[in-house]
Amino acid sequence: MNNTLRIIAITLLSFGTYFMINKSYFRTIRSWLDTHINQIGVSHIIAYIIVGAPIIIGTVLIHRNSKIFESWGLNKGILKAFAFALLCTSPMFIGYAILFPFNTGFSLTTLLATVIAAAFFEELYFRGFLFGQIYRYTKWGFIPSVIIGAVLFGLVHLYQGTEMGELIGIFMVTFLGGLLYAWVFVEWNYNLWVPIFLHLLMNLSWGLFSAGDNALGGVYANVFRIATITLIIVLTIIYNRRTGKGRRINKNTLWLKS
Repeated sequence: MNNTLRIIAITLLSFGTYFMINKSYFRTIRSWLDTHINQIGVSHIIAYIIVGAPIIIGTVLIHRNSKIFESWGLNKGILKAFAFALLCTSPMFIGYAILFPFNTGFSLTTLLATVIAAAFFEELYFRGFLFGQIYRYTKWGFIPSVIIGAVLFGLVHLYQGTEMGELIGIFMVTFLGGLLYAWVFVEWNYNLWVPIFLHLLMNLSWGLFSAGDNALGGVYANVFRIATITLIIVLTIIYNRRTGKGRRINKNTLWLKS
């Protein structure tokens, strides 16, 4: 088996195992932990680590205990990533603070579970591992590498809706979000902290203010979200031009890399 097929097989098998364990046992593990910890947010984070064991094993199998954190993109600059994410998400924070009331139901548990844990572990497992291992270490280009993760990323958020139109809207928003986070991950030289902080701050602005009941949101909420997305794309392009690196995802890396 050549290296590309070996990495793809290990990545898909490891992520598939994680995905099944997560769907079947995450809530059970979190509930058991909470009976001992008595803080559902902390239990949520620990449960994410436990069900993510196949991801860790898969990374070790691919890289033989070397450059594990590098392969996930966690060895890059954190401060630069946070500054960029804060600048890009400022339209959401400012706009939502003006238009929407503060969410009185926002709590420590909400912060830990739906903001910090969701942003960190979803980016680590979906972008750093599922997308990152295939795109960075095989000949597959951006589109075939990202499509599986983006579709799954959209599907795992469907619990937020009930009606068909709402479900389609939620899927499209989160599917496109998966594409955007993967693109940013690559264009910022595989710095996973960039999509992590973008994801975290976007979730935080959404949670702090009553902008919407689910990921779809309303017209005004999406106006400021689109402004944030526009900033992400434009500033990333400007950054790469000024650093002389150019676009990493281009016609030569869309389908297959040489």
